This record gives sequence, structure tokens and C-alpha cells, in this order.
Amino acid sequence: MSRTRAPHETVERALELSRADSTVVIADETSTANLRWAGNALTTNGATRGRSLTVVATVDGATGTAAGVVSRSAVTDDDLEPLVRAAEEAARRSPAAEDARPLPTGTAASAASAAGGQRFTEPPARTSPAVFGAFAPALGETFARAAAAGRELFGYAEHAVVSTYLGTSSGLRLRHDQPAGSVDLNAKSHARTRSAFVTVPTDGFTDVDPRALDEALAGRLAWAERRVDLPAGRYETLLPPSSVADLLIYQQWMADGRKAHDGRTVFSAPGGGTRVGERLTGLPVTLWSDPAALGLASSPFVVARSSADAFGPAASVFDNGLPLGRTEWIAGGELRRLVTTRHTAEVTGLPVAPVPGNLLLDAGGTGTLDDLVAGTERGLLLTSLWYIREVDPKNLLLTGLTRDGVYLVENGEVTAAVNNFRFNESPVDVLARATGASARVRTLSREWGESFPRVEMPALRVPAFHMSSVSPGV
Repeated sequence: MSRTRAPHETVERALELSRADSTVVIADETSTANLRWAGNALTTNGATRGRSLTVVATVDGATGTAAGVVSRSAVTDDDLEPLVRAAEEAARRSPAAEDARPLPTGTAASAASAAGGQRFTEPPARTSPAVFGAFAPALGETFARAAAAGRELFGYAEHAVVSTYLGTSSGLRLRHDQPAGSVDLNAKSHARTRSAFVTVPTDGFTDVDPRALDEALAGRLAWAERRVDLPAGRYETLLPPSSVADLLIYQQWMADGRKAHDGRTVFSAPGGGTRVGERLTGLPVTLWSDPAALGLASSPFVVARSSADAFGPAASVFDNGLPLGRTEWIAGGELRRLVTTRHTAEVTGLPVAPVPGNLLLDAGGTGTLDDLVAGTERGLLLTSLWYIREVDPKNLLLTGLTRDGVYLVENGEVTAAVNNFRFNESPVDVLARATGASARVRTLSREWGESFPRVEMPALRVPAFHMSSVSPGV
């Protein structure tokens, strides 16, 4: 029977087997636990474990260095050598890579990894259904309260921990454990004619109160007892932190320095170059990433399983292990950085700024979303966006739908539910037009939260938000 090694042993063995000129090996160990419920009753629960291995082999040739990347799951000892050979063969068949650079060396990233006690040879972190020890009983009590009030609750809770082990032929041995959890809760009126939804992040389920979430949704269902139909048009709109995250995460994914330098994006300057140094908004906006951000910690070093820029900013497998620190993308309303690899930094003349693992936005506000509502004479309050797609990269125009609650605000109070809309807006324009903000809070994007869960955002007041058509969605 084939042996399954410990993750760090797998990395070391793959490096030993390699005949390439340089090699990167990334082992990911994933542990998850989940709960699902419908109609005020738990329906399923489970726990899973998974393993994947990525080998990056590079081969030097007459025209440059080529890279081959192969990833597989459930890798055993017998699978290791064929996997390594497949990566080497892929490199030999590939053209020279324009982003080829010597692999990072040194101890900076190793020190960053070890600072949190995440040593390379330790076993992977695990989660289990025990993480729901306090949450599950509280959820049961919430079911009873909701049923007594004529509400039905549906939803899903998941907790995951991914331990990533990165080793290179240049001597780096790095380790990072990344916890992530979330709760999706949908409340429906007894006749299912009204619906409200919330999604919240958590790392350990000790900070999530399902009763409080249900009470908030009950309030939204009560707002929806009165219904007002409005036409498409431009409305003063209050975007909650989760919807701001929907827009700003996508903006950051499109903030690629090379594409901007080549004149292909909203961050391209007329006549050539980029808009770095240009003021984008009148608010004192700071948008930044920091692997050490409190409550939002992410990998302190680059983990790139491919070199790709078809969607989002470019990454480079040759940058694996490069140390990451705080990066300010916008400061004082001024664009300061765009995403670059070592290669695209050289091409554009911009500083090296790899793809981040978290995103934080501060727009100078100190109050809450409720405070923004109280200061609104007439406008719309959104609760969530979904099905967001890009329409025009030159101005980053996005389209999407509202869902599970659009509400009318009149004289500082929510007075009714409103029909859903399709919207057409650019996140860059939204920031430029925003006239008010709350304090930032940890939140979860409904659209992108599964792939990018570590964000802090404020709510924003946006005049003339473009609701381009009425949507029949609930």
C-alpha cells in the first residue's frame, strides 16, 4: 500500500526528485466542517479533508527559462515522481516565460512565516464539527423563535482551515495556516412572499450570534410589509459594507499594472502610462492590504500556483516565497499602487506589489449604516448584490442585480420594500461620487466572499446610483 507522507515530507521528497533547473513545490492541506438547514431545521452536516500538490518546474534553454506547472489532488508516495516528471515535461514543451526571474532566497519570508509559530515541520491545522459547539445550540433556539413568529430560516455555515507548505530549490521553507468561516442566513415570510438575506464572516464561530442575525432579518421582513414599485433611474443609494466589498474586490482584481500601462483598463492614463498619482475621490479614502491586519491575517509571502492574467491581476510562479507587507493602493483619495509582479514592475516602472490576500477600505467615516439611513431624506437602501459581470474594462463598468431586499428610505426611516433592479456602475465612479461613509467593519462579499473572504469595508452614500432597469427577481 502506498504511503502518504506528512505535507512537509511531501514537499521535501518532491524537491529531491526534481531534475529541473529550479523547482517550487506547494502542498495544501484543507480541513472543513459544515452545517446546512432549511425550513427551521438542520438538514445535513459533515466534515472533509483534502490534499493537493502543485509542482512548478523551470528549465533553462537557449531562448530563456520555461516553466511547467502541474497540480493534482490526493497525492500519495507512488504519485510523486510521475507528478514531478510531468511538470518537467510541461516545462520542456513550453516557450520561454517572459516573467522568468531567479526564485526568491533569504530568510525574510521564513521569518514572517515562523513569527506566528507556524513552523514548516508541524502537522497541518484541522477543524471539526466541534467548532459549532456554541453556534449550533443557539441556532436551534433561533429556529424555534423564528417558527413561532411565522418565519422560515434557510442557510449554510462552513469553517475551513487551509495549511499551505511552500518549498523551493532556492532554499525557502514556508508555512501558513488560513482559517475562514462564514454563515449565510436567509429568512422568508411564512407565505414566502418576502425574503431577506445576510452573510457574515467568522474565523471560529465564537463571534457569530444567529439570534441577532435573525432579529435583523425579521426587521427587514417587517419593512417589506409595505411595497412600493419604482421605475429604473438614478437614485441616492446606501450601499452596506458587503455590497461595497462586492464592488471594491472586483476593482482590486482589475488593478493590474501591466494592463493599465498597456492602455487596457480604467487605470490607464490618456496618452500612455498609468493613473498612479491621480486623485480618484474627494473622500479621504485609504484602500490597503496588510497580511498582518488584525482579524484579517493572510499569507505573509506570495503563493502563486500559476502565472496567469486572463482574469484579474497577473501573478508569477517565479515570485513564490516573495515576502509581503502592507501596501496602500489608494491613500488620501490618490491612486498609489497597482498590482505588479517583479517582471511587470520592471516593464511598467512601478514598485513591486503582488496580489494581496486581504483588502481594507477606510473612507473617513465614524458612524454606522443606521446613521447614514437617519441622514437620508429620500433614497434606496440595498442589502445585497449578485450576478456581477464586467461590461467595459476601459471604465470598469459592471452590471449586476439586487436581491433579497431593496428598501425605500424617507425622512431618515425605512418605509417600504422596493422592486429589484439591474444596475450599471463602475466601482471607480462609485468611489469618485461617494459623499458619505460609515466606519469600516469586517464583512463578506456575497458575490466574491468564497474566493476572497478577508475584507473590511464601510457603508457608502452614493448619489445617482444607476438602476438601469427593473428586475423581476425576488
